[in-house]
Amino acid sequence: MSVYLLDGKDMTSREVAFRVIKEQLQFPEYFGHNLDALYDCLSELPKEASIVIVNETNLRFCLEEYGEKILACFRDAAEECGFTLVEKD
Repeated sequence: MSVYLLDGKDMTSREVAFRVIKEQLQFPEYFGHNLDALYDCLSELPKEASIVIVNETNLRFCLEEYGEKILACFRDAAEECGFTLVEKD
């Protein structure tokens, strides 16, 4: 089982957030740094995978509405694809 940790404190802008997500989740080089690409790559994770997002308040603070869109993308993909998502503040 793979466990991935994402820290909202590291995600200070859209560009940085997608870079952190790509690195931590080990997405392929062709990852497109947008919400559609994020969902596509998340949908390829095995059902046994777990993603833990900590300090999500900081993500929302720095990215405002877009931070919530990123979190919603993770939630939607987890529900649709079956991997585990844990959100901690």
